[in-house]
Amino acid sequence: MSILINLALATICFTSNGVESCYPALLGKSTPTPTGEFTVVQRMTSDPGYGGDVIQFHETPTSIYAIHRIWLLSPKQKRLERINSKKVEDRFISGGCINVMPDVYQKLLDCCMSERLIIK
Repeated sequence: MSILINLALATICFTSNGVESCYPALLGKSTPTPTGEFTVVQRMTSDPGYGGDVIQFHETPTSIYAIHRIWLLSPKQKRLERINSKKVEDRFISGGCINVMPDVYQKLLDCCMSERLIIK
């Protein structure tokens, strides 16, 4: 099983109970979402706006890249509207992380911890 982020479509797809599901995602603009193959791990955080945890997939000396619930603490960014937009270009706003709706995040926690993440 794997999780696939398609940068061209700004989507996240994964398999749960034998069914592939794809959902819109917000991706990196100011800092591009890194490409490659990664292992995901749940990581707790007390930073506001993340719901207590994130699904980390990459770390550099200065940054952590993760899949997390859509971050809504800056209303002017209109992230909720952007994730629901039919225009793919609207979904490039994050600092490199992958934002998903809370129900998609929970599905990932339920099915896919320690699985491969492929970003292309």
